[in-house]
Amino acid sequence: MKKYSLLLLISFIAIVARAQDDLLDELNKIQKPVANYASATFKSSRIVSGHSIETIAAKHLDFRISHRFGALNSGYQELFGLDQSQIRLGFEFGLTDRLTVGVGRNSYQKTYDYYAKYKLLRQSSGAKVMPVTVALLAAAYTNTMPSQPNARFFNNLERQTYCGQLLIARKFGERVSLQLSPSILHRNKVETENDANTLYSLGMGGRFKLTRRTSFNVEYYYTPTSVGEISLRDPQFKNALSIGFDIETGGHVFQLHFTNSKGMTEKYLIGQTEGMWQNGDIFYGFNVSRVFSFDKSAKKTHK
Repeated sequence: MKKYSLLLLISFIAIVARAQDDLLDELNKIQKPVANYASATFKSSRIVSGHSIETIAAKHLDFRISHRFGALNSGYQELFGLDQSQIRLGFEFGLTDRLTVGVGRNSYQKTYDYYAKYKLLRQSSGAKVMPVTVALLAAAYTNTMPSQPNARFFNNLERQTYCGQLLIARKFGERVSLQLSPSILHRNKVETENDANTLYSLGMGGRFKLTRRTSFNVEYYYTPTSVGEISLRDPQFKNALSIGFDIETGGHVFQLHFTNSKGMTEKYLIGQTEGMWQNGDIFYGFNVSRVFSFDKSAKKTHK
């Protein structure tokens, strides 16, 4: 009897010891720091018209429709700009979660645009600390308008414009996100004699979350007209300032905005913004973004 009691006692001690080891293992797993990545710094791949650090998820397609109406100061006869309209259609696809490629066609100056955006770094805390998210953007634009007296294109190469951007953003809590976008824009052929082929610009943008599905956005591109006595940009062109509201509804993101720029890509934001807010050269517009998934594994998971 004593023998069996001893065996039972030894077995009980072994079970308790193993349970303690398992509990310690679980506690170690819980206490082990993990990397916490910031998400939804911006709700869309654009802040207003310019790119944000956001990329499209792998195997997802973002179909974007962008409208830009005429200036508010065009008067009653033009219904304060609503009788005029420019449109851009764009397709953006996530090759990976960090790499997005896109193509679009803008009716303004009949321009085609192509771009690739790669997310280099992701803002994170915990086991891996990274204060900002950083992305690289490379874009090209082709003007297909007929030759004009002030822009006579003699070959297709002269119609090309190129843009490179370093996008740096940080999400501060749940409501505020800020971004800096140092940019360089090169035009093979400029619009006027007073323009330099290469422009340097600093884009600045921000987002303030109003509710779970809405936010207020602002975007500004500062492009110097000269450095010392060296002229860069024709003084007739201005810095682009845009304000807008994002509304998220399921798979759609609606962006309503006001801006002094007719164009809807960096080519125009940096180099060809002609409007002045104080003169009423304000253009109303909106973007509609709809994301489609081609990830079959994700669809199976949700069944």
